[in-house]
Amino acid sequence: MSIASNDDLTGMMQASEAVGKTLKAMREYAKPGMSTLELDEFGAAILDAFGARPAPKISYGFPGCACISVNHAVAHGIPAAHIILQEGDLVNIDVSAELNGFFADNGGSFVLGQDFQHLNPLVESSKNALRKALQQIRHGVKIAEVGRTIAKSAQKDGFTVIKNLLGHGIGRSLHEPPHGIPCFYDRFNRGKFQKNAVVAVETFISTRANYAIDTGDGWTLSTADGSFVAQHEHTIVVTDKEPIILTASNGIWD
Repeated sequence: MSIASNDDLTGMMQASEAVGKTLKAMREYAKPGMSTLELDEFGAAILDAFGARPAPKISYGFPGCACISVNHAVAHGIPAAHIILQEGDLVNIDVSAELNGFFADNGGSFVLGQDFQHLNPLVESSKNALRKALQQIRHGVKIAEVGRTIAKSAQKDGFTVIKNLLGHGIGRSLHEPPHGIPCFYDRFNRGKFQKNAVVAVETFISTRANYAIDTGDGWTLSTADGSFVAQHEHTIVVTDKEPIILTASNGIWD
């Protein structure tokens, strides 16, 4: 969507606060020995307190509130009672929701407790790539060039990017144009960021892989070679200068 009024901006800010604070609370609540279903139920209660509805469920029938992906799962992990969090796990939580007709989306990966698998550099690389991307985005900037920035940042850190998971427009629905905001330079992508547009910018940084594949449950995506992937995401409003980060309350840079 494009912000056309103060009411639009207020609505997006309120929806973004709901998902941002829910993500931050879920990250802080996650503990070894807890199931991802328990963590999801905790997040669902927070969204409900805001009056917000989980976007994956209402938009696509996703069987949970948030997407919670652990270790080699890359995205869209289904919360389940049998998935028990362990010390040192790489955990990704992606929270998106609708509030009063406005949709916001955010996500973040983190290592739970001790970093036994030495994945904190991957997590920091994902954060850093997103930070660089957001510093670059403004009206008229080519979407492909932002993808190039993300890929170069990951490469400098010794990592790769996932090419078939993309950022997207958002606002009045979960996924809107532009439907492709990639983590790599796509010379066929001629789109540009437009002032007042609301977009969700995501990084998918991997230890080795370039693509995520379906695991067979209809939702969860993983890597074919057992690579790890860290993701971070903010919903923003494009301006003539640096963007407005609507989901800043999620605390992924704290």
